[in-house]
Amino acid sequence: MLGGGNPAKIDAVNELFLETYKVLGVDNDTGVPNSSAITSMANYSNPQGDAGFIDALVGFFNRHYDWNLTSENIALTNGSQNAFFYLFNLFGGAFVDENSQDENSESVDKSILLPLTPEYIGYSDVHVEGQHFTAVLPHIDEVTHDGEEGFFKYRVDFEALENLPALKEGRIGAICCSRPTNPTGNVLTDDEMAHLAEIAKRYDIPLIIDNAYGMPFPNIIYSDAHLNWDNNTILCFSLSKIGLPGMRTGIIVADAKVIEAVSAMNAVVNLAPTRFGAAIATPLVENDRIKQLSDNDIKPFYQKQSTLAVKLLKEALGDYPLVIHKPEGAIFLWLWFKDLPISTLDLYERLKEKGTLIVPSEYFFPGVDVSDYQHAHECIRMSIAADEQTLTDGIKAIGEVVRELYDEAKK
Repeated sequence: MLGGGNPAKIDAVNELFLETYKVLGVDNDTGVPNSSAITSMANYSNPQGDAGFIDALVGFFNRHYDWNLTSENIALTNGSQNAFFYLFNLFGGAFVDENSQDENSESVDKSILLPLTPEYIGYSDVHVEGQHFTAVLPHIDEVTHDGEEGFFKYRVDFEALENLPALKEGRIGAICCSRPTNPTGNVLTDDEMAHLAEIAKRYDIPLIIDNAYGMPFPNIIYSDAHLNWDNNTILCFSLSKIGLPGMRTGIIVADAKVIEAVSAMNAVVNLAPTRFGAAIATPLVENDRIKQLSDNDIKPFYQKQSTLAVKLLKEALGDYPLVIHKPEGAIFLWLWFKDLPISTLDLYERLKEKGTLIVPSEYFFPGVDVSDYQHAHECIRMSIAADEQTLTDGIKAIGEVVRELYDEAKK
């Protein structure tokens, strides 16, 4: 199983969450049945989310980043997917043309701009109406990794981005990127992020940044990168990749008006966000254990997994046209099989027959017609969250199938 997005089961992570979970049930010694566990299970939060967790997050972000946040700048959602459903429909879809003097003028259909594809498959199909995405294909640079050849890196094509008719004509509602990127593990540089922020401000649209794998938790990011926030930036975080995907807890940091809108959407869609993830995370945010866990256990685990996977792939396919996206973060590797004789959708089927699941690349280009874009049919996403034996067996299967395909093509 190298195809899913479930985080790894890391002993230190599981032990801390279990320890915290147990304490929640006995953290009241007055004899009254109102421990944190009971309170979080037996009471709704308000539509903005658990107030105690929000206060803890305000303290955490101000302590580590000096953003001067208040509780009006944070809302909770039932996972990141819920957050992006809200945000993409808040800033995308049909809008009244503010520049028109005609009260009966047609609405403007605004889309979400993805400045770099491939991008997260889960963004697809979350819109209620309108054109979902406008997206830009990447620059592809050959790079080295740990002194080795055989790697590449995606970079934003700013010339193409800034010349998009939709951007110039006011048909973009927001810019969105994930950092690190799911599926590729690419980390947009600080310069790229600053350029995107400048473009967003120039066109008076928000910049949405998906930090599901990024700073400060779970901090699965290996390159030199910094996290910034201002009133035109919307930051999205999650408890899933630190090891609590079942708790469905998402976090939005944004301008107070955005938080007010998200809270109103919460009230309609969910009544209130779930509280149990917030209950477990609150003490860990207050005492910085969540950051320590991310820095000392989660990040090193995936970095080790990435190193192992690259080694196994090089051994299995070193003499074949495999190029790996430079591993910069997240829990995946992105493999490019240049001039593969079949599409990676067909490769998926062949690997599935051998008991190995991956995800073919063509699904990670929302907003782009990839029918004539060969690169979009030559890559796969491979999870590195599995245990070492599963990872080893899966890469062995990938090597066997891919070698056979290239060898047959030469005959």
